[in-house]
Amino acid sequence: MQALLDVILPVFVIIGFGYLAVRQGWFSDSGVDGLMKFTQWFAIPCLLFRAIYTLDLGAHFNFPLLFSFYAGASISFALGILAARFLFERNWTDSVAIGFVCLFSNSVLLGLPITERAFGADALSGNFAIVALHAPFCYMLGVTAMEIAKSDGQSAIATTRLVLRSMFRNALVIGISLGFVFNIGSVPMPAVVLEAIDMMTLAAIPAALFGLGGVLYRYRPEGDFRTIALVCAISLILHPAITFGLGTAFGLDRDAFRSAVMTATMAPGINTYLFANMYDSARRVAASSVLLGTLASILSIWVWLFIIP
Repeated sequence: MQALLDVILPVFVIIGFGYLAVRQGWFSDSGVDGLMKFTQWFAIPCLLFRAIYTLDLGAHFNFPLLFSFYAGASISFALGILAARFLFERNWTDSVAIGFVCLFSNSVLLGLPITERAFGADALSGNFAIVALHAPFCYMLGVTAMEIAKSDGQSAIATTRLVLRSMFRNALVIGISLGFVFNIGSVPMPAVVLEAIDMMTLAAIPAALFGLGGVLYRYRPEGDFRTIALVCAISLILHPAITFGLGTAFGLDRDAFRSAVMTATMAPGINTYLFANMYDSARRVAASSVLLGTLASILSIWVWLFIIP
């Protein structure tokens, strides 16, 4: 119970306040859009740039950590597609969009603050290693599968071009990429620039959580409850269970193990709805899964905190 009170609920109180503020008309829809644009295009990219810039790449980018998380994510993606296609009889583009909801955990807005509150700021290195590859990996997998599903004899080169364009228009990917470039190149940064970036990062998570609450108010659940329930079960139970098993088999050290499993147990992120909206496929399932999965994750995260050593 203490973990629920001390670690999980403060994060969801901020989300809930954002939800209530928009519901009651205290904060406008346009304000939410502006806040989310600020966080997703500026503040969070600054946070990720700063984290990757100072991260010890050799120490934290280890294969067992990344494989444990991304094998679970990939299996979840495949199962989501197959279940949507053959169990719920959705078309292939809808099935890929539903698979993407199973694939894309909310690794930044939920994963970072909850891991930090549970295990301390020093435990976040593994999270940042996962986050550094998260958007590029998921978009590469999702966009490739979607373009194949909807292609009309389109060439592999044209599909590859579409995948790369989608990835490198993403502000998070740009922030991560610049972090790698400056880290690997040992590029010195003036103290005044680092101070300014640090000020931006302080605003990133609380502003994004408040904005997330406002965004979730728009996505009230409608129908497709069997599909949504399966998506939530894959995201909140299967993915972390696979990651837990692989992390145990690889003998991950404590901090890496915590980062991998905690990131895996996060609810689907808002990007899953943006992906579905981009392709006009399974938007209702994606939107409702984000909302209901986020609510259900209060309990699932609490359970996993008891299980994780």
